[in-house]
Amino acid sequence: LRCLSFHSFHLPTGQLGPRHRSMLTVGGRFQGGAPPWRRPRPRSRLASPPASSSGAGDSEKARPLLVERYRDGAAKRYMLDGDSKLQVQWEKHDESSTNTVEDENANSSIPRAVSDFVLPAGFPESVSDDYLQYMLLQFPTNVTGWICHTLVTSSLLKAVGVGSFTGTSAAAAAAAIRWVSKDGIGAFGRLLIGGRFGTLFDDDPKKWRMYADFIGSAGSIFDLTTPLYPGYFLPLASLGNLAKAVGRGFRDPSNRVIQNHFAKSGNLGEIAAKEEVWEVGAQLVGLSIGVLILDTPGIQSSYLTLTLTWLGVRLLHLWFRYQSLVVLKFRTVRLT
Repeated sequence: LRCLSFHSFHLPTGQLGPRHRSMLTVGGRFQGGAPPWRRPRPRSRLASPPASSSGAGDSEKARPLLVERYRDGAAKRYMLDGDSKLQVQWEKHDESSTNTVEDENANSSIPRAVSDFVLPAGFPESVSDDYLQYMLLQFPTNVTGWICHTLVTSSLLKAVGVGSFTGTSAAAAAAAIRWVSKDGIGAFGRLLIGGRFGTLFDDDPKKWRMYADFIGSAGSIFDLTTPLYPGYFLPLASLGNLAKAVGRGFRDPSNRVIQNHFAKSGNLGEIAAKEEVWEVGAQLVGLSIGVLILDTPGIQSSYLTLTLTWLGVRLLHLWFRYQSLVVLKFRTVRLT
């Protein structure tokens, strides 16, 4: 009778056996045995899960699958009821969620305005556990990197005749041509790395990120030697820019893998945007410190002092880079 739920049949009582006739009454109801079947009523997907009867087990209750939480305190719950039907429930912002946010802010030493500006939404649940420690070490790493960049740039300018140690000068057009030429030659380095070594970075991004800084440091050495040999500015600067371009070719793909590691909640775009905030802040600090260093009399008058200052800052930069990579914990196994 359960299989014929949408049709009605009239059977003569003469065709029924004594046992079947004893189960029926004039109204067509069952007497004894299993309860009569009833057509199920349609139920909205947004309705709350039905209350389980006294004979139903825990499997009849709604089971939560996913909870989406929003910055205004609202939450969206996806659940399966006892009939394996998907239900969606919204929970609006209330006092309890407000108290929770206030408690979290009270336990945090970072002001809310600052954390919203430099950290991803939902921090720390939305990122991996090593995110904040890595970013805190990345900041001084980038600061020292931009200090080195400032010192090296001054050497390049002196080599083309802009405020050189010996007081010689060069035409602005010639200096511009040399500058653009060394940038064009260096661009081939990134082209080579992207086309030839693209499959290496997913296996061990920390190693290649460290290699990128070593290669970039070698390129800066070529730049530092240009004031000593101004006649060879173009080949020296081109080699330096080529090495630094190769370093960037190793750096950028490795950074993408590291950012993807941080994106615990699939928020890769926001991770990249917040890292840009950290990097630009470090750039401003590093450039300011670099300008102050260049203004000191010893740096302006002595090439040796400039070189030793760059070497000390560069070693500090490499140490910060190593420390920032050590804190990363990838859930992968290297076979080499």
